[in-house]
Amino acid sequence: MTTRTALAFALALSLPLLAACQRDAAPAKPANGDYAAQTWALPAEAGSMAPDLVLAPGDRVLLSWINRRAGRRNALQFASYSEQGGWQSQPRTIAVGNSLIANAADTPHLLATPDGALWAQWLQRQPDDAGGYDLVLARSRDGGMAWTQITRVNDDARPVEHGFAALWPASADALGIAWLDGRAQGVGEAHGPDGHSAASGAMQLRANRFDMSLNRGADVVVDARSCDCCQTAVAMTARGPLLAYRDRGDDEVRDIAVTRLENGAWTAPKPVHADGWKIDACPVAGPALAASGDTVAVAWYSEAGGTPTLRLARSPNAGDRFFDPVMVDSGAAVLGRAAVAIDDNQVWVAWLREDAQGQALMLARYPLDLSKPLQKTQVAKLGARGMASGYPKLAVDAGGAWLVWTDVAAGISSLRGARVTR
Repeated sequence: MTTRTALAFALALSLPLLAACQRDAAPAKPANGDYAAQTWALPAEAGSMAPDLVLAPGDRVLLSWINRRAGRRNALQFASYSEQGGWQSQPRTIAVGNSLIANAADTPHLLATPDGALWAQWLQRQPDDAGGYDLVLARSRDGGMAWTQITRVNDDARPVEHGFAALWPASADALGIAWLDGRAQGVGEAHGPDGHSAASGAMQLRANRFDMSLNRGADVVVDARSCDCCQTAVAMTARGPLLAYRDRGDDEVRDIAVTRLENGAWTAPKPVHADGWKIDACPVAGPALAASGDTVAVAWYSEAGGTPTLRLARSPNAGDRFFDPVMVDSGAAVLGRAAVAIDDNQVWVAWLREDAQGQALMLARYPLDLSKPLQKTQVAKLGARGMASGYPKLAVDAGGAWLVWTDVAAGISSLRGARVTR
């Protein structure tokens, strides 16, 4: 990981900061139409990490996480929330076991399809300690009470890595999924001067479709050479699902690319912007993506030019082309790890920074044309350092935004949440 963290950075706009109380988001007085964060109490126990946050029919917010405590088996859990009724049930367990992987960067995902089913995806170690891990997909027909349908997404049995998935509704009762797949790594091995084998293959970006009975379609190799361990992201446009990922050129330039599933086929990948970031190792920094109709927003981290920078770009035509990006944040303190969302009036971006005083969760709002920031604010101070804080999650509705992130105190991770409204 080459992301650099160091010294303090001053925001360009003098806008209200939301002070944190015991590392939770604290109320602030809105000014000039600004939004303020209120603490959103979450049902996840201490030891929880790797959250996912999605909106579901019926004005529900779905939250999933992994609970990991010493002496316990890892458990993937979720809960449903509405502003009218609060948390609608006690946390429910989707899967549990020592083979369930807890990873701060490669997190499980939830999805609700129009037929009322819930889908969950997570990582599972391969049996007999084969050295690799698989993507696992499950479906619940009863709102998450039972997860009786479970299958492996990748259809190979190679002891390699499969992960960093993105999910979308392929129809009213089917799911689309894209992921990074290592099955080609090591194919056609070459031997180095020390006599050890060196993999000549590359990580692939693959995609497939699963129906309501978890019957699989045919794998499609979307890109035969992608970055090894950066998150993928997908958003539904008016012209079909748009997939964003970090590409990997033969010259080790690893810029963000997009491709759209249209008329049953993936379009040729296109760069969002020619950053020209050449890096010989995976930065574990994938893009964040959101769409509303034909309007698309993508946020990403780059060190092209030598300075850590968080960039944001807009497409007016479902990803066919993107305007030049704006700089959301820049400087040694920028970690990136962005989340992005769009409502009817604005684009929201959340990201992390880290300096000598610790980490901070930031939030910005932009008009749909990204002309200039409407607001930039600090939502919370974190006790976590490095990768322990993982990646924040963001969702928006007519009332404002929902934020969830991981913090660490006394060596124990916990989830924190905020509701951001006027």
